[in-house]
Amino acid sequence: MSDLLLKAFDNEKNAALPQVTIGDSVTVFVRINVGDKNERVQMVRGTIIRVRNAGNNANFTVRRIASNGIGVERTFLMSSPRIEKIEVHSHGHVRRARLYYLRERTGKATRLRAKRTFEQN
Repeated sequence: MSDLLLKAFDNEKNAALPQVTIGDSVTVFVRINVGDKNERVQMVRGTIIRVRNAGNNANFTVRRIASNGIGVERTFLMSSPRIEKIEVHSHGHVRRARLYYLRERTGKATRLRAKRTFEQN
């Protein structure tokens, strides 16, 4: 029984995915089923408000603002084969592990300060 359990948790992370952190502005490309046999790629662009690094169950939550100012959050598994790629647009400077305070904010108040990176020559 233990061999079956270990085999179930043996899935590796998708190596093509970049390292994402809290406060990053990202676009996640996800394959979704349309009808019975068709699949299409859906883009979800937003800010990462939570990252949980729990081994095989590692996941992250992306929050975006939909039409009429309604906030939408979507959680993705890191090891999911449904994720095609993740594009990181910018890194935000944050001092918290969870950005739940963004839920009460709308408009320009949801912007995060950009993280400054210094390149080595």
